[in-house]
Amino acid sequence: MKLKLLNEAELTRLYESEMVHDFPKEELKPLRAMKRLMAMGRYDPLLVTEDGGSPRGYAMVWLPEDRRGALLEFFAVLRGQRNGGLGAATLDLLFERYGQLFGEAEFPDSPDPEENELRRRRLGFYQRNGFRVLNYECALFGVHFNCLYRGPEQNDQAILTMHRGVYADYFSPPHLEHYIQLPLAPGEAIHPSPSWVEEDEDEVFGTQPEVLFDSFSSKKKNEQPKQEAGE
Repeated sequence: MKLKLLNEAELTRLYESEMVHDFPKEELKPLRAMKRLMAMGRYDPLLVTEDGGSPRGYAMVWLPEDRRGALLEFFAVLRGQRNGGLGAATLDLLFERYGQLFGEAEFPDSPDPEENELRRRRLGFYQRNGFRVLNYECALFGVHFNCLYRGPEQNDQAILTMHRGVYADYFSPPHLEHYIQLPLAPGEAIHPSPSWVEEDEDEVFGTQPEVLFDSFSSKKKNEQPKQEAGE
C-alpha cells in the first residue's frame, strides 16, 4: 500500500463523498479549515491506495510548525473494506512517514454503555498497533478525549509539549485557552463549545469568532466516531 498526498480538489471530493458520512458533525473539522492549514503547509490529506492505485482509506494529518511529530486527526478505511487489517497496515505507513504520531480518541464517559464499549474497543485497537495512552487527557471544542502516542519519546510531559504545539502554532492564546483544554486537569470542567470555532484571517479574536460548518445537515445512520473508522 501507498500514501498519496491529495490536492485541494481531491480533498474536497473525499470530504464530501466519505468524511461527512464517516465522522459525526460535531467532531469533523470544516473543510475550509483543512484548506487553510494546507495553504500554510501544515496539513497532509492522504489517500491510502493499493500499489495499482485503487483507494482503500484515508488519513488527515495536522503538522506542527517545527515538524516534531504529527497529529492523526482523522483516519478511516473506506466503507465496505473494513475489518481486513487495512487499518493496522495504514498506521504502520503513517508511522514510517512521520516518526511520531499523536492521537485523540473519545474518552469512555458516555451515559450510553454501548457507546463506551465502542470507545474502549477503539483504544484497544490503537494500543494493539503501537500506541500508548498518555497520562494526560484533553477536551477539544467541548469533547473529552484520551491522548495517544506512538513513537520513541517516553516522557509524557515532553509529548504534551509537542502535542500542544500543534494547536498553539495555529490558534491565538485566547482562542487556545477557551477551546483547547490540553491538558485537561483532573476535575476540570469541560468548556461548552460549538463543533469547531475558527478564527477568521481578517478578524481579531474577541469580537466575534466565526463558527464554520459545511452544508451537510445530519449524521449518517451508521456514523463512525473520530478515528474509529480505521479499525
